[in-house]
Amino acid sequence: MASGSVAVSEETAKRSGTSDLVPVQEATPEGELPFVELPPPSEGQMLPDGIQPEDLPDLLPEPDPDAEGLAGDFGSTNDVAADPAAAAPSAQDIDQLFAELAAPEGDAWIRAQSDIQRIWSRSGSAAMDLLYKRGEEALDAGDLAASIGHLTALTDHAPDFASGWYLRAVAYYLDGEFGPAVADLGMTLQLEPRHFIALTQLGGMLEETGDDKRALDAYRASLKINPHQQEAVDAVTRLEQKAAGTDA
Repeated sequence: MASGSVAVSEETAKRSGTSDLVPVQEATPEGELPFVELPPPSEGQMLPDGIQPEDLPDLLPEPDPDAEGLAGDFGSTNDVAADPAAAAPSAQDIDQLFAELAAPEGDAWIRAQSDIQRIWSRSGSAAMDLLYKRGEEALDAGDLAASIGHLTALTDHAPDFASGWYLRAVAYYLDGEFGPAVADLGMTLQLEPRHFIALTQLGGMLEETGDDKRALDAYRASLKINPHQQEAVDAVTRLEQKAAGTDA
């Protein structure tokens, strides 16, 4: 896996469809990130308590490019361990990292991506980090029920930690539970509107259900934040060619 890659772990990345992030030279067009509506789950798919199918389109508000976001994203167990005593970076520092990440050229984005990953991986609690680690290890071992159990405990006790919601979304998706997966992606993006990996994951799920238009919106929104995701770049090309009738 590339040194600048952001992923839960190599095994989880393979099974969730997350690929290495590599430099590309072309970013998406300027403009506001698009509002991404969510489809209702198919018949027989259960949603978390209190969430109805008609509520799903409201789970993902239009990302605010000025939003600071909260701690989140999927820190691998191989990442630098969270240090609850470490000083939280300022909003200005985080904005600078995202500015470097969005630059289509140069290699400063690699360090910026790594720093963003490190920031997002800190829950601020050793106990919550342990729950996260157990959830990820169970996911890597293919024990989806145990992973969902650990991550549900994490989201119950640390509802502002976007990392827990995202990783549980991956677990639900791999377990074939589409409704809960999109609901958790919605929570991830509410907590961290610039969570480009969640947007790419959402794009993949929408594309899988045949909703190419909204999938393309999600991929483009993700690439506006981080244009160095080859998986999303390839997906945009694929869907644009399909829409034009020129797909291979």
